[in-house]
Amino acid sequence: MLKIEEVDVYYGEARVLSDIFIEIRDQELVSLVGANGSGKSTLLKTISGLLSPRKGEIWFNEKRIDCHPPNQIVEAGISQVPEGRHIFEKLSVEDNLELGSYSLKVDERVMKERRDWVLELFPILEERQNQKAGTLSGGEQQMLAIGRSLMSQPKLLMLDEPSLGLMPIFVDKVLSTLNTIQQEGMTIFLVEQNVKRALEQADRGYILQNGSIRKEGPGDELLDSDLVREAYLGI
Repeated sequence: MLKIEEVDVYYGEARVLSDIFIEIRDQELVSLVGANGSGKSTLLKTISGLLSPRKGEIWFNEKRIDCHPPNQIVEAGISQVPEGRHIFEKLSVEDNLELGSYSLKVDERVMKERRDWVLELFPILEERQNQKAGTLSGGEQQMLAIGRSLMSQPKLLMLDEPSLGLMPIFVDKVLSTLNTIQQEGMTIFLVEQNVKRALEQADRGYILQNGSIRKEGPGDELLDSDLVREAYLGI
């Protein structure tokens, strides 16, 4: 589904990502883990078209997308839940959800079907539909951010640190919902600070260090690797 080939990304003259090779197959949950500052968010922004690679190519469903603007990448079927959520705090929960499908200009029937599906995934949002998004708890805001991204009916959902700053009960809810979404046929690319949880959930994972992929493989094998145990789990 997604192929990233020999990608380099720079901020000015500083190279942040170097020779990145990643492949994500249809209906997989793939986790990308690494220390703060390793380039994880930069990679997601590059896939989404917010940054442009200086070298390399990005392919999605056999079409090259690294030269496309962000709106065309959303239209192609990639949606990102950004780190920090970035919901529209002064708008209602319902308005935030509707904005998730705005760029696709779908009719009211399709929008209602998607909204109903999102509210089924996150029942608390149905109770809060008319509430201003900024008054939600942190966990509820994260659910809203995920729901907003799902409104574009993506083929690939990318999440940047969805458990950041959440209470454990909301972490469990958010991460378990990803399994539900995957079982319904969606492909997921997860960037997550909780290395253990991220790799436990993953079909496959990649370890990013200092802007380069150091190791890849099935999630359970990476958890048992010396690199992960020593660098990220403190074992």
